[in-house]
Amino acid sequence: MRVKLDVTKSLEQNAEVYFEKAKKAKKKIAGTKEAIEKLKKKLETLKKEEVIEKKKVEKIERKKEWYEKFHWFISSEGFLCIGGRDATSNEIVIKKHTDKDDLVLHADVAGSPFFVIKTEGKKVSNATMEEAAQATAVYSRAWKAGISTIEVFMVNPEQVSKEAKAGEYMAKGAFMIYGKKLKNFNPDLRLAVGIKDGVIIGGAVNAIKKNADKFVIVVQGSGKTAAIAKKIQKKLGCGDLDDIIRMLPAGGCKIE
Repeated sequence: MRVKLDVTKSLEQNAEVYFEKAKKAKKKIAGTKEAIEKLKKKLETLKKEEVIEKKKVEKIERKKEWYEKFHWFISSEGFLCIGGRDATSNEIVIKKHTDKDDLVLHADVAGSPFFVIKTEGKKVSNATMEEAAQATAVYSRAWKAGISTIEVFMVNPEQVSKEAKAGEYMAKGAFMIYGKKLKNFNPDLRLAVGIKDGVIIGGAVNAIKKNADKFVIVVQGSGKTAAIAKKIQKKLGCGDLDDIIRMLPAGGCKIE
């Protein structure tokens, strides 16, 4: 290694110059090492965040059940409850998926889904009936209208008919109800959205509380559906965003 000396300076002065240069170089090296370490930590953090984001949006590849095209949930007692999402699916629920031993619910408002408790011939307690009534109210137009509670009635399948009274016309998705109603309910308009074994579930609060690994409660509010769905996804830690959106009723909402 060659060292250039300034002949106008003494050996001590030359040594001092190189000593100062060495100190500056050492500081630069230390600063570079520190910057590299900070960069490494930042990269690790970004990698972890990327993994979390992938888990959140990762779609679960599975075969969906036939009832998932409708509003649906499993009651706290294990009964499947399904409801129409629109006029067409209301027709399908009543005409194709309602058996003689089932129970049918409808809110006392235009624009309500028909909900059906699939009893499979088993006795249904008031708990499941109230849960189905709450889901019926939540997915009716009452939610969007900002109505906090609404009456929901329950009847037997044979009381539901497409046969209109003289001079009346039954629109698509609408049915006539004949005879005495079995029961009336006045549920609060609240629902829960949760996750069970990686699958998004939503519906009556007590039902989701019982079945979900993790859940949040949703009430009426001014939040946009997509924005609230993202917040729910974050709170649940995973779940497909589109599936969460499908569980939310039409109209503004917020997390309780």
